Amino acid sequence: MRPIERSLLDSLLHKFSTSYPQYSFRQLFYAPEEARTNFIISSLAGKGPALLHGASDNIGPMVELDVIRPMEDLFDQSYLSRFLEKPFPANTWFRGHLYQIADRIGNHLCLVYNKDIIKKPPQTFSELIAMGKKLTRDDNHDGKPDHYALAWNYTEPFFAIPFIGGYGGWIFDSQFHPTLNTPATVKAAQLIYDLANKYKIIPKECDYEVANALFKDGLSAMIINGPWSWGTYLKAGMHIGISRIPRIDETGLWPTPLVSPMGYSINKNLKGAKLKMVVKLVRFLTSVDTELRFTRLGASIPSLTQAYNSPLVKNDSLIQHSIDQMMVGKRMPVVTEMRWIFDAMRPAYQSIFTGRLSPKEAAQKMQDLAEKLIRENRE
Repeated sequence: MRPIERSLLDSLLHKFSTSYPQYSFRQLFYAPEEARTNFIISSLAGKGPALLHGASDNIGPMVELDVIRPMEDLFDQSYLSRFLEKPFPANTWFRGHLYQIADRIGNHLCLVYNKDIIKKPPQTFSELIAMGKKLTRDDNHDGKPDHYALAWNYTEPFFAIPFIGGYGGWIFDSQFHPTLNTPATVKAAQLIYDLANKYKIIPKECDYEVANALFKDGLSAMIINGPWSWGTYLKAGMHIGISRIPRIDETGLWPTPLVSPMGYSINKNLKGAKLKMVVKLVRFLTSVDTELRFTRLGASIPSLTQAYNSPLVKNDSLIQHSIDQMMVGKRMPVVTEMRWIFDAMRPAYQSIFTGRLSPKEAAQKMQDLAEKLIRENRE
């Protein structure tokens, strides 16, 4: 959660604690990778936080390590039936058990644009490139652009995977075997490389912080980012719009960002009265009122059907455009293999942008390493 969301969570925990003075409630924030690692270590030691809040891709590894508990015996069907099933199921079931209660859905990438710079976002990549040639400028004539059409953390696999879907491919087959060495992966990588080196409308070097700073400073007209960022832009007074990532001209397909719920999982070690208290807390943190307070703060998509259908959500253009992007996304697999796919993609994919590998060579190396990591970790 962003700082502003963590402040809201603090106030909600305080409000909840007034009804249960015998308990104290506090949050401990870590970035996603640290949160997962620290929770696993502490839970394996028989300790750790009562709840973990995060994205659904935590579920596979944590179930396999037996650090979170199934929850279908803790929540009755009348409560569970309040959550969305379409367009994507909100709550996360894995191997026949419920392991996460969602408080929001989506967590997906969209095209975010600065309305003070462009009035209508591009619908295809050919439109983006044509627009980009006008927007990208070298004001001081030092050979390096000072203004870009688009910036995003494109060297990180999570931010590149949507384009594989846009070329008709994907990262897994139906049995969760990696499918990275395909023409779709090669073409997706080539497109991103060309945006930086052929068309020169995105920075040649760009990580998350650089992209975010360029967009916030008005030096990039657009950014590809997720809902965790929008509240920051709104708080900074930016006039932003949200749109689908442009369609791939060659295929006519939209890029397919990974879609995942965010929500709460319960520590395997929790028992007795504390477990009953945590169930009450989860119900409180996933109430309609609570979810809509987070929605007001950052345009998140609530997980409850009643909140999803509320006027607040229906009348918010940012949320509605976010939902429109989500409709062409793909649900993130919660299997542990997802972690190994990211790890396998990263070194070879990033080597494309340093000139060490061609997109075709990189796709083969991604596939080889993915198969190796899965094989070694499954032995």
